Amino acid sequence: MDLHYEIQGNGEAMVLLHSGGADLRDWQWIAPQLAQSYQVIAFDGRGAGQSPPLLDPANYVEELRSLLNHLHIDRAILVGHSIGGQIATDFALAYPDRVIKLVLIAPGLSGFQFSPEIQQQFMQIKAAVPDAEKMTELMLAQCLYRVVMTSQARNLMIDMSRHNIQRSFEWKTFEMQWTQPPTIERLNELQPETLFIIGTEDMADNLHVAELFQQVPHIRFAYLKGADHMPTLTHADEVSQLIRQFLKP
Repeated sequence: MDLHYEIQGNGEAMVLLHSGGADLRDWQWIAPQLAQSYQVIAFDGRGAGQSPPLLDPANYVEELRSLLNHLHIDRAILVGHSIGGQIATDFALAYPDRVIKLVLIAPGLSGFQFSPEIQQQFMQIKAAVPDAEKMTELMLAQCLYRVVMTSQARNLMIDMSRHNIQRSFEWKTFEMQWTQPPTIERLNELQPETLFIIGTEDMADNLHVAELFQQVPHIRFAYLKGADHMPTLTHADEVSQLIRQFLKP
């Protein structure tokens, strides 16, 4: 296993999957709290943090399975943020017997089409290649980061984003393989008990994804007032408390 990971605590296994443009620092204020009761595994996805670059089309679901196998973990609680939530959801559909419970924080959704406005913002960032500083500036100017960029986590957010944008220059491909048919067509098949956490100040596209997840049979929702797309950094205590309460027997 060549992915970089860190383990804290003892107990039932819990795997944390970070957001896009981030790395395991996404969890630096949450992992220690959860590690008081669980064995918490946080890892850098391929191409991010300290993990190797993306050289072949990414299959994040199978990489998660490989990580669990490497650690001899048969079943785990999955906690996924943004694209990490998309990976966790796809994994739960592919390998339901290996998921104890599912926690999704402002997750992505396979098959979801972003609005033209968001697609245009992505294109502007792409057009700034290879100016990492400009790309970072454009990315963090998006509405979904307006809260974190005025918080005490601002410098961490900038450093983490800049680092992972620079890491993306090492990638040989940006192709990603997701579950087929896409998860957006199969949400009613999701079996694990699920907690969906999202900030009220997240962008409209992500709030629409929350509406789509209402199809999931065993799901509860928590809306964090005043949080944007990064509640893991700005509302770490509230997120940790919600997760602990959800996991109580």
